[in-house]
Parts: sequence; C-alpha cells; structure tokens
Amino acid sequence: MLLTDTTRWSRSARIAIELANAGCRVSAVCLARRHPLLKTRAIHQVFPYSGLRPLDSLAAAIEAAAPELIIPCDDRAVQHLHQLHVLARMSGAAQDHIAALIERSLGPPQSYPIVSVRCSLLEIAREEGLRVPEMQAIHTLDDLRSWGAEHPLPWVLKADRTWAGGGVKIARTPQQAERFLKRIPRFFGTALALKRLIVNRDPFWLLPSWSRWMPGVIVQSHIIGRPANCAVVCWEGRVLAGIAAEVVSSDGPTGPASVVRIVDNPEMMLCAEKIAHRLGLSGFFGLDFMIEEGSGISYLIEMNPRCTPLCHLRLGEGRDMIGALYEQLSGRPPQATPCVTQNDMIAYFPEAWHGNKEILESSFRDVPEGEPELIKELLYAAPNSTLLARAAKQLGTYFKVH
Repeated sequence: MLLTDTTRWSRSARIAIELANAGCRVSAVCLARRHPLLKTRAIHQVFPYSGLRPLDSLAAAIEAAAPELIIPCDDRAVQHLHQLHVLARMSGAAQDHIAALIERSLGPPQSYPIVSVRCSLLEIAREEGLRVPEMQAIHTLDDLRSWGAEHPLPWVLKADRTWAGGGVKIARTPQQAERFLKRIPRFFGTALALKRLIVNRDPFWLLPSWSRWMPGVIVQSHIIGRPANCAVVCWEGRVLAGIAAEVVSSDGPTGPASVVRIVDNPEMMLCAEKIAHRLGLSGFFGLDFMIEEGSGISYLIEMNPRCTPLCHLRLGEGRDMIGALYEQLSGRPPQATPCVTQNDMIAYFPEAWHGNKEILESSFRDVPEGEPELIKELLYAAPNSTLLARAAKQLGTYFKVH
C-alpha cells in the first residue's frame, strides 16, 4: 500500500496503523517535517512530498515502492493522482503501469472530473434518484442574484478544492453571500500562500496564487437539520463495507466533526452504493448529508473522494472497511480483529479533546493505543502550539473567507 497525505491529517496515521495490523505493508508520501505518519511504527518506508513538484515526488514514490494500491488521504492528494494519471497516459507505454495503478486504486478516469467538482457530483446523484438540495453553479454576482430571486434564505455557498469547512459559508443575507463570493480570491491569494509556506512549510499554494487560479463555486438551499456522514470502501463499483454516523459535536456549523454517533441508516448507505456503482469507484470515499428536521429525510450535500475519519474504525462485519479491503486484495480473511467498541459514540482523537468533557467521557475515545510517539505528536506537538503559528493563525483568520 502507498498512502499519500500532502497535509498533516491525523487520519492517515490511523489508516496506516490499521492496514498494518491487518497484514498490509504500508509506505507513505508525506511532508518531510512534523507529519503524524513519521511518528507511527506502522510505516515501512516514507517518501518526501514536494509542494513545488508534487507529481514528480508522487511518481518517484510509486516507482520505488511498487505498491499494489494507492490510498489518498486528503483532497489535494486526490487532485495529484488525477493529474498524474493524465500525464502518465500522455507519456505512453513507459508510464502505462502508473496510469493502470491509479485506475485500480480510484476507478475509471471518467469519474475523476465528477468526484472533484461538487456540482457535477450532485448532478450525478440527482440522476440516480438521490435527494440533494436545490443548487446552482455560481460564476458571477449576476448568477448569485438570479438564484436569490427564486430561492429563500439562508443559502449555503461552497468553493471547490477546499476542505474542513474553510470554503463554506451559510449566508443569511444576500450581502453575506456576495461578500463571500468576492473574498474567495483572497483565500487562494499571496498572503495565505506565504503563511502556508512559512508556518506549514508547504509551498504548494504559491503556484495557484501566482496563476490566480479560481475554484468553482456552488450555492445550495439550506437544509434545516442535523449533519451526518457515511464512509465506505468499494471495489470496481461495489461497496465492500461502510459506516454511517450522525455528528454530535463539530468545529462550528460547517467544520469537521469531533464526536459522532454510529447509526444504522440504510438511506445513506444506499446513496454510497448508487454513486460507487454509477462511477465504478474503488478505494475509500465519504458522503456528507443533512438529515432534515421533522421528516428525518437524508439529503446528500457533498462527497469526499478519499479517506475520512470513519474509515479506520473496525466495528465488525459489514463495518470493517480495513478488513474488507485486505480480503479483497489478498483473497483471504484478515487476522481476527474484535469490534473495537460497542459504544455507538465515537470521540475522534485529538479533535474531541478540547470540546465538551461530558460528551468525551461518555464516548469511546479513539486513541491510537500502542503508538506513544504519535499520541504525543498529536496532543502536544501540533503546529498551533508555537508562538509563530498562533500569530500566523491570526493572520489566517484575517484573510479567511467569511
């Protein structure tokens, strides 16, 4: 296995640990400094990720590790794999094996433009008969005003190629929506690119800022209710295993979940099955939903075409994504692994550790036992613990899209 994580998500380390426990040999492409993957004993070999030459670093890791499968752990890694597939096909027979590996890992290339663009994915979902909010692609202020003439507030605006709620705004007035649209270029501008270079040691954002790249934007009707999500692992369009959850606690109304409740929601899992089948997907992906207040109907609001925090949890038959993937690849059952918990409340580590203590105490605390260096890194050596990072956080807040 080759994991690719171009940021510093803790979920990649959790996936690596469970894959190794199942019997896989795991290598990784990641940032060379302060990455959680460097602190776990589950990784066989680490290859450096270059923000300035990402495709070269990824191709070099593939050649050296010769993996059976690539697992992207963040959205940028998915983007890189899609781009590398195009280059590999253009290069001809010399790199056919790279293109074939990416297709084996993610699914057919026809699906790549769809999973990366919110509007395209939701249009496919609607064609499959799935419930999605009313939506429209927004290119100009006139598009937004045209939408506003026919749809009541509030609205939800989302920018592509953003994550963790950073490019999402719930607009309660037309003025808020227009300000959001005008400020999106700042989110990909020079100031934040320099902050990410200095503090995160990540030069990737320099290229989009220099080229004045702009993401696609959509506006959706706001569904009043509670957020939920599901995660699945699939193979050639067939879902092998999956978990559904409702969000109990999160980092703000649009931020990532810190505590979830595992639920049995056939409607959400059916959505995952239909999308996996329609697009012929392989590997891990997650879907986000809003469960409408009163009716309990699940509305699909977006897709995450990579690992999500639920993916490493091993919760028994049908809910063990790691075990199901191992069995698919090896042709034999994984080592016997008991259900990690019977508690349906899951507190993600370390995200839940600064939240409601009562909720934390009543939840299964998803701590990576047996990995003391990883625990220490995630708890005490997080980038925001330094004075420089705190100052940069204030700078980032100033330039953040509101």
